[in-house]
Order: sequence, then C-alpha cells, then structure tokens
Amino acid sequence: MSETLLSTAYLPPIEYFAFILQSGVCKIENHEHYIKQSYRNRCNIITANGLLNLSIPVNKVDGNHTLIKDIRISYLSNWQSNHWRAIESAYNKSPFFLYYRDELEKFYKQSYELLIDYNTELLRFILKKLGISSVINFTDDFLPIDQSENDERYSIHPKLSKGNVIYPHYYQVFEEKNGFIPNVSIVDLLFNEGPESKYYLECLK
Repeated sequence: MSETLLSTAYLPPIEYFAFILQSGVCKIENHEHYIKQSYRNRCNIITANGLLNLSIPVNKVDGNHTLIKDIRISYLSNWQSNHWRAIESAYNKSPFFLYYRDELEKFYKQSYELLIDYNTELLRFILKKLGISSVINFTDDFLPIDQSENDERYSIHPKLSKGNVIYPHYYQVFEEKNGFIPNVSIVDLLFNEGPESKYYLECLK
C-alpha cells in the first residue's frame, strides 16, 4: 500500500481527498507545530457573494511551539452556530444538502476539546459518505520534510496552487453569479454531486 502524509485539516479542499483516494493509507502529522492561516483550522465554501472563509478559533497552550495534537478549540465565540448557518445558507438549495444535513449538523452541536480530534471525526464521516475506505493513521514523531515519497503536509495550502491539476467542472449553486470555483471545501462537491463525488475525485488522479 502507498502512504500519503497529510496535515490535519478542517473540511479540507477537494485535492486533499484526491490524495487520500490515491493512497491505501493516509498518515496525518501529529507532531508538527501549529501553522496559522492554513487549512488546519479553516476551510473555504462558496456563497452568493463568492468564497467565504470559515475559521475555527483555537488556543495554543504553548504559544507558537504548541504541537498540532495539543491545539485546543476555543468556544469563547459561537463559531459552531455561525459556521453551520453559513453552510446551510450556502448549500440549502444544492441537490444533496438534505441528504447529508442532519448527520453533518451534529458536528456543530457537539463540543470537542482538541482540534485534531474534531477534524479527524469530520474526516472519517466524509470519507464514509464518499465511499472511500483508506486507513487513517497518525505519526508517532515529527517526520522530516521530504523523507516521505508522498509528503503533502505543506503543499495543500490556501495560498498555494498546483498549476498542473485540472479540476473538471461540476454544478455549483452560485455558478451563474460567481463562475465555477475549483478546489474548495469537500462539502461543496458532496452537496452538489452526492454519491458521484468519488468518481469526480478519481478524475483528478
């Protein structure tokens, strides 16, 4: 089995799941220092006004030296309710929103202490809905950069784009207004394509 090394991520972009689909095993980095302004605690969805960034507030117990496995979710703000309202507003007219809504909403009513636990439970839920059975493991220590053949921990980032990847068109709710926007959060694909989402990911190989 091949193994892809990934960072933890909140409702990751489509490319994240394409890498998982290509691998027999997905290994998530558990011992890196927290990196701000990355997909580790944020995602992009598409609204009537274009891209909207949803960010989970976090507490870094050891400041910038906090390991990702120790990052705690902050509940000082009502971010769960805000995120769910944004997702519902953006996708309630999509073809498959009602099909997945109730199960996904549960993640916005239950509290998790650690960011990596929350992300992982969401990841497992989405993989199940996609019909992807890849194994999810975690690193025991920090793995040096470029020592893994399929190291995608730092290549999947909001400010980085893989120019050689072509994202085929699929229906998006606000496409008439925004145009087609590729590689956003996996929920955009799932709500719009439903059970066909896995076949879309296979096209990205």
